[in-house]
Amino acid sequence: MIPTGLLGGSFNPAHGGHRSVSLFAMDALALDELWWMVSPGNPLKPRKGMAPLAARLASAQKQARGTRIKPTAIEQELGTRYTINTLKKLVRRYPQRQFIWIMGADNLKQFHQWKDWRDIARMMPIAVIARPGYNNDALASPAMAWFRRFVRRRDQSKNWTIWSRPALVFLRFRPDPRSATALRNADPDWFMEYANGGIRDTVTRKLVT
Repeated sequence: MIPTGLLGGSFNPAHGGHRSVSLFAMDALALDELWWMVSPGNPLKPRKGMAPLAARLASAQKQARGTRIKPTAIEQELGTRYTINTLKKLVRRYPQRQFIWIMGADNLKQFHQWKDWRDIARMMPIAVIARPGYNNDALASPAMAWFRRFVRRRDQSKNWTIWSRPALVFLRFRPDPRSATALRNADPDWFMEYANGGIRDTVTRKLVT
């Protein structure tokens, strides 16, 4: 079994903060690979201001160079809109991999709004990355009230492959101030750098346009 992390997001655009946090998570969880799941469209985020999928994937591949991070737009191929459906198909398609879902504290804050969120927790372990400004709300969230008895110790995070599920672990790293919102505000047309055509997905090897 290949220990593989899954980190979903818009990556609009991907930036060095995504990279640094992901490398920290890979070390903390002893991952062989981490897949950046570049979302075709997040049901909880507005579509306005969202760059084309190919441009966001290209920016993610640029940030992931020289690492074992693999950006992928596989959700477009799978035809899934919700995380629960994506994860079900990934588990069936890649039986040689053992997955852990990774998300920021901002996602834990609203996790109870996700479709079938308890089933996600029963399917694979979850690692939550602390984010300044969100941690208190995440700890007070409805989802955390359910998760509380399933929290694992941080010093055991490398053992996640043998945990029974549900299981949740908090990972705390040095905060990274970079944000996609700030990058978009500084350069609203950032995606034009990647407007020359399609890009090949690092996981599926298919062309994304």
